[in-house]
Amino acid sequence: MKNYSDTLLDEIKLLAKFPETSQLEGLKIHKEADPSIIKAAQSLFDKGLISQQDGGYLTDSGLETADHLHHLLIALH
Repeated sequence: MKNYSDTLLDEIKLLAKFPETSQLEGLKIHKEADPSIIKAAQSLFDKGLISQQDGGYLTDSGLETADHLHHLLIALH
């Protein structure tokens, strides 16, 4: 069985919070947020999935990835 890191799971949870239908709506991660959320946002930014280190908007790649994630979540629900 593959073992997934807590960081990866935090990234998935954060990515799922982004609006799935628009690149005009985003998220802002505040400095007071849980460190794991701040780390997840930085990682998503480093991967080119969001526009800012503290959230921002989904990039084109982020929008596509979030769309896949939402389909997966619907299938598993």
